Amino acid sequence: MPQSQTVLVSNLLRCPECGNDQEFVEVSPEVTTTTFYQQNPDGSFTPVNQESEQTGSPRLYCGNCEKDLSALYERFAEMIF
Repeated sequence: MPQSQTVLVSNLLRCPECGNDQEFVEVSPEVTTTTFYQQNPDGSFTPVNQESEQTGSPRLYCGNCEKDLSALYERFAEMIF
């Protein structure tokens, strides 16, 4: 059975304040969310589609110490798969 190996990545985003490299928070101001619903025969509603439009600049924060890391946002956005 193969042993588990830890892979070290040299280009991880890291908070310069606390060293956190795992938890981040994106805050998107000025977002309009439109949800489309279908009404069911019993009168309840089921969402069938949702669209979001962001008009403000997103902010990035450390999920540990809450330091503003927005200067790193472009790199963050490039690595979302």
